[in-house]
Parts: sequence; C-alpha cells; structure tokens
Amino acid sequence: MNPLKYRVGMGQILVEGGQPAANLRRATDSIRGAAEQGCRLVVLPECLDLGWTDPSARTLAAPIPGPHAEVLAHAAREHRIHVVAGLVERAGDRLFNAAILIDPMGKILLHHRKINELDIGLDLYSVGDRLGVVETELGTLGLSICADNFCSSLAVAHVLARMGAQLILSPSAWAVIANHDNTNHDNTGERYGKRWRDSYSELTRLYDLTVIGVSNVGPITGGPWAGRKCIGCSLAMGPGGVTLAEGPYGETAETLLCIEVEPRKPVARGTDFAAALAARGYRGP
Repeated sequence: MNPLKYRVGMGQILVEGGQPAANLRRATDSIRGAAEQGCRLVVLPECLDLGWTDPSARTLAAPIPGPHAEVLAHAAREHRIHVVAGLVERAGDRLFNAAILIDPMGKILLHHRKINELDIGLDLYSVGDRLGVVETELGTLGLSICADNFCSSLAVAHVLARMGAQLILSPSAWAVIANHDNTNHDNTGERYGKRWRDSYSELTRLYDLTVIGVSNVGPITGGPWAGRKCIGCSLAMGPGGVTLAEGPYGETAETLLCIEVEPRKPVARGTDFAAALAARGYRGP
C-alpha cells in the first residue's frame, strides 16, 4: 500500500497575449485557491505569462530565474504549495517555451524547455535542450510541455518514466483549429482531446504513472494562430488509464479542478524495463 496520497490543483486560467501582469495575477489567484482547497501541488498552463507564440515574447520575455518566475515563487512561498507553470524564457539571444517546478520555499527544483515544439512555433522558440526528474516529498516528478506528449513524440515521456517519474506534469495550450469554412469547432460532434487521451492512457497503462495536462482558455490574438481559441479541456489520468479529471471546454471555461493522486512505485528500473513493458504489450524500443 502506498501511504503517499495528496490533492493536486489544475488551474485552467485565462491567458491573454502580451499581458503578463494580468496573466500572472490570475495564476497567483489559482495558486491561492488550490492551497485553500488543501492541494499540495498546482499545475498551470503553457506560456502563461505571454501566451503561446504571442509576438510580445520578443520584447517581454524574461529569464528564469527572473521577474515572472519570482511572482510565482512568491505565491508558492506565501501559500506553502508546489507550483508547476509554463513561462516564456529569455536565455541570451534565444527564447524557450519553458516550464518550472517551484517548491513551497520558492525554490526552482526543475526547469524544462519544450522539445517537440510545433513547426509554427520554431520561428519564435528554440528547441529544448534538457530533460529531467526530481525527487520530492510528493514523489518523483517530471515536466513536459503540451506537444512533448504527442503520440508521435512519446519518447520524451518514455525517458521521464525510465528516469523514475511517478507524475508527469504538463503545462499546455490546447487550441481548436477552425474548419475549412472558418466555422467554429463543434465539440458536440467532434469531442476535443482524443490525441491527449490516447497518449496519456498509453503512458499510464505502461508505467503506472499519473499524467496531468493543464491548458489555458481564451482567444489567441497574435502570432501564427491568431483568431483561434484555447479551450481548456485539461486532463489528468492515473495508473491504468483511469481518468481522474477533465476540464470543461470553451474559451471562457476558467476553472480550478482539484484531484487526488496516489503515486505508485515505478514498474521497473534500468534494463528490467524491457521485460516489464513487453509484458504489458509494448513493442517499441
């Protein structure tokens, strides 16, 4: 029996392109709300300070550590909670789509840079250059970002799992693409999120881990996807592909979901993974 069980908040917040003060204020509100509901960890969206692929990043992006990260670190310290958040990072003359894990003392424990960035984002962001996990009082945690978890790029999550991750935490920005006639996506006829349900269920089935993806909501007002909408649908899956939570759909569907997680011991270590995964039907490398 695993004695470690705790609550996690999923902060599906509005993100406005190029509005860091307002976005960070909503992020800190979500951090406070999660702490008030007894959560020990809260996960927030991708590029929450400036918006995914928003051109304002060229002038407004900050380093990590830096002022945007410090706003979140201050909230983590004030409310004594772990925080995972996506930020746009300035590193010298390059920008990265980044995510950080902050502990309740405000220390950055883990810093990820998105690897599987969409081609339309590569004019703005450099490809990530790191992958890691960290052992914490909440178990061994790993970070990924949005498309890092595409079925076509699950190698990223496979490596995190083989490094011992019990939870993979994934800031995301899930947007609907307009139809060929520019009508809005019909969520009743084509339910959003199959891509994520397929990949998350594969990971949770093979490794007995938990995957939590949290998306923002709101219109995309700048960059290559201007005019499209981020629609939430944040998703958490536990061991065996059990759905723990699904966020509501819509550009105004802000919410704070709270779930209970129970990290499990990794199914294997080192070379023993090959046999353990084969026994579960995995035929990959």
